[in-house]
Amino acid sequence: MSEPREHKFFETNGVRLHCVVQGKGKLMILLHGFPEFWYSWRHQIPVMAKYFNVVAPDMRGYNESEKPEGVENYRLNILVEDIMGLIKAFGEKEAIIVGHDWGAIVAWTFAMTHPEATEKLIIMNVPHPQVWQEKAKYIARQLQKSWYVFFFQTEKVPENYFSKNNFLAMKLMLSNSTFKKGVFSEKDLEKFVEAWSKPGALTAGINYYRANIRPEIFMEDIDLKFPKITSPTLVIWGEEDLALTLDISKGAEKYVDAPYTIKYIPNCGHWVQNEEPELVNKYILEFLEEYTK
Repeated sequence: MSEPREHKFFETNGVRLHCVVQGKGKLMILLHGFPEFWYSWRHQIPVMAKYFNVVAPDMRGYNESEKPEGVENYRLNILVEDIMGLIKAFGEKEAIIVGHDWGAIVAWTFAMTHPEATEKLIIMNVPHPQVWQEKAKYIARQLQKSWYVFFFQTEKVPENYFSKNNFLAMKLMLSNSTFKKGVFSEKDLEKFVEAWSKPGALTAGINYYRANIRPEIFMEDIDLKFPKITSPTLVIWGEEDLALTLDISKGAEKYVDAPYTIKYIPNCGHWVQNEEPELVNKYILEFLEEYTK
């Protein structure tokens, strides 16, 4: 039997992060995306806690974590150091890094920036940054799917739109972008509304886009070079993602100088760990088999 789930706070990189912690063993950090919080991993935490010391933070700006004002406080390099600080807070030098959506962007970047601290890397439904740079502006369908990136750059407009009618648009974004219906229950959506309602939380989540994704990437010839990933990497990808084309999931193996595996899940959308939790858990545990024996 694993340890009971605990809610703890940690000071890291100048902010106070709320984390859900459960289990013992190798440190595993679960990084959620927009517009979620630690609850995104509710189906993974108890399963992984049988084998690992699982830590699921509310990312900077979300739910119970601190919400510094200003777009500049949500740049990727700062988000990465938040995670490095968490690893140190647990007295560890490395961790298994798992990320979905914005959490996956942070996870990719963390593995590039801190290869020595990335034991294994697990990514869900976010392309490698080099692949995104190469393909995003050349795939017409991806341009259509990325409309929200432009919308999020406007000041206050997204916040006003999403917060109307008790966050109706946000709830519909979650519910209607899954391939299967009923993935998010009314109880789940109530928990999300509670998290979104916290002062500054909605702006902080949108600031991830404002701070790090420039719309010009779709128009200009930008050629950034990213360090190769040197950690064993697993990518899990729901094939029916409404925000990302299937093509943009391909090609990351060129930028991973380590064992690389990608698992596609048909009839599954962007919220892969919520839509197919048992299959996601199975793929993670198979990838980490050496720790579970």
